[in-house]
Amino acid sequence: MTSHTGTSHPQTTPSMTSPTTASHAIASDPPAAPSADQIIAATNAQRDLATQLFESLRRGSTDAPGITRDTYGAGENFAHGLVRDHALRLGLDIATDAAANTYITLPGRDRTAPHILTGSHLDSVPHGGNFDGAAGVVAGLVAVAALRAVGVTPACDITVMGVRAEESVWFEVSYLGSRSALGTLPPGALDARRIDTGRTLADHLEACGGDPALLRAGHRHLDPRALRAFLEVHIEQAPSLVEAGLPLAICTAIPGNFRYPNAWIAGEYAHVGLPRRFRRDAVMAAAEFAAGMDRLWAAHEAEGRPMALTLGRFHTDPAKHGLTTVPGAFHFSLDVRAYDDAQLAELERGMGDIIADIERRRGVTFHMGPRASAVVGKMDASIRARLVEGARVLGIPAMTLGSPASHDAAAFAAAGVPTAMMFVRNQNGSHNPHEAMEMEDFMCAASLLAWWLAENTGA
Repeated sequence: MTSHTGTSHPQTTPSMTSPTTASHAIASDPPAAPSADQIIAATNAQRDLATQLFESLRRGSTDAPGITRDTYGAGENFAHGLVRDHALRLGLDIATDAAANTYITLPGRDRTAPHILTGSHLDSVPHGGNFDGAAGVVAGLVAVAALRAVGVTPACDITVMGVRAEESVWFEVSYLGSRSALGTLPPGALDARRIDTGRTLADHLEACGGDPALLRAGHRHLDPRALRAFLEVHIEQAPSLVEAGLPLAICTAIPGNFRYPNAWIAGEYAHVGLPRRFRRDAVMAAAEFAAGMDRLWAAHEAEGRPMALTLGRFHTDPAKHGLTTVPGAFHFSLDVRAYDDAQLAELERGMGDIIADIERRRGVTFHMGPRASAVVGKMDASIRARLVEGARVLGIPAMTLGSPASHDAAAFAAAGVPTAMMFVRNQNGSHNPHEAMEMEDFMCAASLLAWWLAENTGA
């Protein structure tokens, strides 16, 4: 692990690995907490900073259409370098860990007390949008700058985390950066291969300055017992806030999931004239599987049990398919997510029943391949309640909302860290070049984050 220290706080970068308690004495009397008006004014004064950071991120990772900040690649490295350079100019403490995550810290009055972490990821999907993930890191930097502007020296350290490798499209494993930091990386993850380069995660990580040997040895940079909370700001993935006409939402939960990235159906290649009773048609089996899973989804929604199901890849073998060939193989990926672990288990059993029936009737075999999963991310009720109250105090129209997507916050919640999320209105969803977050809405989220940080560390 390597670390670097800003000029105004020499040799004060804290260890994040030691178990601590909240009973340490504060060195001096804390200042009065800033008012809501002071928080709003100080945060809004950072608008140019936020705009410049977003524009620099966009220019440095443009990949028309949209942007690409590839996980453990040049694009993600650029983004981490940009926020580190900004932190150095502000004189904040900077550290990295064995997974090459970035930590930017505003030191507290008690450097040994459990600290507060905020932030999000800096990678993107290929040809994605500029705000997915990055908004959470910029919001943290804006909130820290606002606290300094109103004279808050926090009781404990406040750290903005630039997380690596959240987008599972690259290595097909969820939350690589955050789970590496927490010591909860799943077995075999370091041997996963990036979909475009074919190189392992360990290889990419080492090339980016990380230390895969430390991770293999079980090292963790973040001890959950040393974290008071983790807060993440993120753009919304579906236009729920657009529909509601609101700038902000407080997250109620993050769905868990189970995934089969490389599943396929084995049938039998045959002549196009073969009668139906003789066929072992992999495409027809795949079509039945998709329809069966969709019926399962509809049944759960009719019962008021929200979930989502995606067959992201769904194709025959281009080297063998043809107009006059009965397909003997079919490849697909499956992502199923829900807000309840028991519901996820029920859905997977239902999937198994659908597969068994198709195999029996059509004479095919499903090979599901490696399985990946993530538990449901339960948001902390007390933090959520205070964020709802903070929105009221600051005059920000807001609602509560379940996340439709996965986020690093779920990894922190699963590790036992009190966790919360805020969503910013986004006209066109995420994972596309046309993310449309308005700066007014973003500043609302940054103001609420600064308010909560001031309330929990400034007095």
